[in-house]
Amino acid sequence: MFVQRVQGLRSSGRRVAGAVVAGGVMAGVLAPSVAGAAQGGDGVQRGLDAFVRVDGVPGAVATVTGRDGRTRVYGAGVGDLATGARMPKDGQVRIGSATKTFVAVVVLQLVEEGRVRLDEKVEKYLPGLLRGKGVDGNAITVRQLLQHTSGLPDFESDVTDDLLQRRYLAPRQTLAIALRHGAVFPPGTKWSYSNTNYLVAGMIVEKVARRSLGAELDRRVIRRAGLKHTYFPAAAETAIRGRHPEGYRKVGSDTALHDVTEIDPSAAWAAGAMVSTTSDLDRFYSLLLRPGRLLKKAQLRQMRTTVPIKGSTARYGLGLISWPLSCGGRYWSHSGSIPGFSTWAAATDDGRAATVALNVDPDSNEASWQRLARFADDALCR
Repeated sequence: MFVQRVQGLRSSGRRVAGAVVAGGVMAGVLAPSVAGAAQGGDGVQRGLDAFVRVDGVPGAVATVTGRDGRTRVYGAGVGDLATGARMPKDGQVRIGSATKTFVAVVVLQLVEEGRVRLDEKVEKYLPGLLRGKGVDGNAITVRQLLQHTSGLPDFESDVTDDLLQRRYLAPRQTLAIALRHGAVFPPGTKWSYSNTNYLVAGMIVEKVARRSLGAELDRRVIRRAGLKHTYFPAAAETAIRGRHPEGYRKVGSDTALHDVTEIDPSAAWAAGAMVSTTSDLDRFYSLLLRPGRLLKKAQLRQMRTTVPIKGSTARYGLGLISWPLSCGGRYWSHSGSIPGFSTWAAATDDGRAATVALNVDPDSNEASWQRLARFADDALCR
């Protein structure tokens, strides 16, 4: 759902795992070996067309920025199966777990201001909040939340119906659902993707800043980065505000695609509720990697300090994922999914960026996640 496909995703190998790093709620994939950049013609458009032609995805849209700073927007397929309307280029989509990068930036800005410490225990900021089977806020640090090394249990599989049925869940309600499960491991001993980490991180932002998470995201990141079509939904807001494709998913054993554009993303909240466009995400991830634009050098260095992800060539930092490029070097990314949409955003230190979004979520087509990984690599290497 609001997962970031990472765990199990490799630059070589062939397995698809179903549960951990998916940008929205959680899910994981192992990408097949990444081919080198396509040669000749517009390989980006051909790659986008393959989502529709090969994977059966209704529609896909991408924005690619080259070293020269020139940005191109692409579209393929349909944005509305009922009317046959084409996929709108650069339309608004739900970005699932890519939200986590935005939230991590706000936390790190508070670190820069001396209002939060990465190695301070959660208990200091939210006393008495984290209590459960093996869960204790006195043992979990802010860094471990952002890095997914806290051992907190995930709640994704418990709230899918709430999103689809448009039931509003306040953050504390979602946290209570997560804490019905026991701790996955002692804090700091392993890595495991959990949306609950960012739920708690969002609550820390609100406690320390004394403003809503949405207001802080807008003030500190969205407006500062000049993102014109990005927002954090208001409580119980179910529609997408601007021009957008419809979002689809398979429901239960039904093989047909169902329109799930209007959901209540409140359960995803700080873990995956945001709405954006591929162009805005290209701009955001590009600016993030430039010291001084959104984060100072010291905080950006912390964000880019990674831990290994078992079974993957990716490494996880603080709301950022590092992936190897087939043409050499690495890129920084976060993917995301939530009912109706899947997104993969990526950028390199030299200014290249590529973001692709599908109007279907991974529960409908796991193979698309493997193609998303290849698409990002090809677009950045081309």
